[in-house]
Amino acid sequence: MKRWFKRKRFWVILFILIYASIITYHQLKPLPNNIAYRGESHIIGHNDIEFLYDLTYQKDGSNKYDQEIFNEVYQTIEEAEHFLILDFFMMNESSSSGQDFPNISETLSKKLVQQKEKYPNLKVVFITDPINTTYSSHMAQHIKPLKDAGIEVVYTDLERLRDPNPLYSGIWRMVFQWFGQEGNGWVPPNPFGSETPDVTVRSYLKLLNIKANHRKVIVSENNGLILSANPHDASGYHSNIGFKVKGNILKDIIESEKAVASFSGGNLDAFPNLQDLEAIDFSSKAVAEDSAKVQLVTEQQIQQATIESIIHTKKDDEIWLGMFYLADRDVVDALKNAADRNVKIHLILDPNQNAFGNEKIGLPNIPIASELVAENKENITVKWYETNKEQYHSKILFVKTEESGSIVAGSSNFTSRNLNNYNLESNLYITSRSDTAIIKDVESYFHRIWNNEDGIYTVEYDKYADSMPIIKRVVYTLQKITMFTTY
Repeated sequence: MKRWFKRKRFWVILFILIYASIITYHQLKPLPNNIAYRGESHIIGHNDIEFLYDLTYQKDGSNKYDQEIFNEVYQTIEEAEHFLILDFFMMNESSSSGQDFPNISETLSKKLVQQKEKYPNLKVVFITDPINTTYSSHMAQHIKPLKDAGIEVVYTDLERLRDPNPLYSGIWRMVFQWFGQEGNGWVPPNPFGSETPDVTVRSYLKLLNIKANHRKVIVSENNGLILSANPHDASGYHSNIGFKVKGNILKDIIESEKAVASFSGGNLDAFPNLQDLEAIDFSSKAVAEDSAKVQLVTEQQIQQATIESIIHTKKDDEIWLGMFYLADRDVVDALKNAADRNVKIHLILDPNQNAFGNEKIGLPNIPIASELVAENKENITVKWYETNKEQYHSKILFVKTEESGSIVAGSSNFTSRNLNNYNLESNLYITSRSDTAIIKDVESYFHRIWNNEDGIYTVEYDKYADSMPIIKRVVYTLQKITMFTTY
């Protein structure tokens, strides 16, 4: 019996050592080249940068939809003659709701195929996340036609990224990953929609790793778009933001997307080469009085740009934040410190009550908002976006001082998963004088929804402040400790 217990103890210790080693390595392993990328600062004129947004709101007792983002996406596709590079997290028609949604995914797919047919030498790359096949359980209905049309389709190799759910991913890497995911799905329902094909158990197991290429990018020889919006039908009525830019920053966007294709086994010859780029005039005719400095920032560089914008604020400066998920401790602490310096902080948050027709329990925004309001009542004010079945899906920070304004906006929520080199994300870091057009446009956007100008956009903090009982706060705390969470 003693020998048996000794042998058993040996195997338990060996398992723990291997398990801990796998967790440690995949938390710290080197990232592929040009991940956590920060491009050069580019000076561009006011005609070369444009703020875009979609808003769903109530007016005169009915829903209103102000939408411009995907009109710009379609226009970018229709004007491209030399190259198109797209990177979108979700592009599918899946939904758990019986509601009718815009046919964004089908429209985008058809426009890409039509443009490729119109210009056979057009170089087109479509980068996406395996979520669109529910991790190899089924075909992606609107992505397969792209490949059939000769477009380079790249599914991101998520295994090259670090593990945001380490306690689970350690087990998955030791045991489950070796069985693969492909096969005929039989497990209903699909987590992304009741009308989506069933999935394999192995796909569910991979899903629990909770990592993603979460970018929303399109770039051509004419312009680039950095967005918070997905071409996902059930997201069609979400409120989102984006920026359209021109100039040499397009080269940085191309470089950052080429990096994803490179570590995911994509064909790099499908990208524009140096000769292609040299033949295009990317220069911006910037005027000093109305110019902006723009940088591309991805992954953890987004966090760095965010903290830089916040820590330089002083008394009576303003911080405006419109965010789907807010949970990153570095950002939250920076906001608290700014409030202590008498900076005026206005937060517009999604109440996290709904996801494509499924009820949510208010995590993480309700407990985070409660914490911020309780500790800094005078200088931090929170409003909730008044959502129905859609989401306030924007991700934008705006800092306004007397002399200048800065903006950090794009695909990234302000959570540890999004900002600590787990997900792939893409944002712009914009700075300019406070009286320039781009700063005024963003400021007007925030004032419109904060003050409910010409419609009902936001409601007071008290509406959702007490909607989380103690048991849900315990769940939130356990999720943060174990990192077993989507934020």
